[in-house]
Amino acid sequence: MKLELRHLEAVCRIAEAGSLSRAARRLGVSQPALSAQLRRIERVAGGELFLRGRHGVEPTPLGEFVLRKARLVLGEMDVLAAGARAIVPHPSLRLGCILLVLVDRLLGELEQAMARHEITVTVEHSATALTRQLGAGRYDAVLYGEVNDYEVPLPRGTTARTLIPKEPFCVRLSAAHPLADRKRIALAELADESWMMLVEDDDGGPEALVAACAKAGFTPLMRHRVTDRKMQWGLIAAGRAISLSQPTAPVTEGTVLRPLLGDPVTGRIRIAWNRAAVSTRQADLLYRAAARAYLANVDDNAFHREWWDARPELHPALEDSE
Repeated sequence: MKLELRHLEAVCRIAEAGSLSRAARRLGVSQPALSAQLRRIERVAGGELFLRGRHGVEPTPLGEFVLRKARLVLGEMDVLAAGARAIVPHPSLRLGCILLVLVDRLLGELEQAMARHEITVTVEHSATALTRQLGAGRYDAVLYGEVNDYEVPLPRGTTARTLIPKEPFCVRLSAAHPLADRKRIALAELADESWMMLVEDDDGGPEALVAACAKAGFTPLMRHRVTDRKMQWGLIAAGRAISLSQPTAPVTEGTVLRPLLGDPVTGRIRIAWNRAAVSTRQADLLYRAAARAYLANVDDNAFHREWWDARPELHPALEDSE
């Protein structure tokens, strides 16, 4: 077997994730499949690349050497793809997004703001995969979220702009839940609940929830991982799980959204773009279209409208920058 780019990508993703299970989710493969692939890579490399322990994996000296070389090769491929795109620009704006609430309205806003562009929007489940694809030239721009202090690493040749610097995550629970009538819920009151997370959460969300729950005196039980929104909402309505949610999310039948006391988990929304593919003017149009899409959802929940109106410093700038 010869090492290919996908093998180098797998090695880097394992190192970034710190565990085979998280890396497998980010790569979209099963953990046994990734473990088997790593064993084949290690046979070619001539030894173990990672030491496996209770808290995940750490690179061996050989692993550190392979990682340095892999990052150089992948970085050069990113430069090649971006350079080729700059020479022969694609006629469309290719936007990648994670599953944020504003995405539902974004395409309509973009079609109005950038009527002369052919626009494609693709939803990914991994923020890390999204930014990697931005560097590789698959996307011209990406829209993603970050939770608490976590920062998604960005490839070279890109620029990022914060759309929403802060929003407080709330909790979605069954309308029949004993706490459903509360105006605000303390995190400690949810200690015995089963939490639902996305299949791929590499935006800092799980870590932020665990840290917030630890401060509240418990460890959250993360039992379910589901990507389909309707399935998520159905399980929550049935009382089988609860989940964190953006405060702009819609209320759905059988569920309620409630703010958490003290805003223990907050998020921000950012846009990044390839400078070789997106002009300053195009980036500004994208920013303002995304801002309008976000603002259209602020009134979905009265508690967020109140929170939002009290913090004008967080509001996106909608003036034309020309």
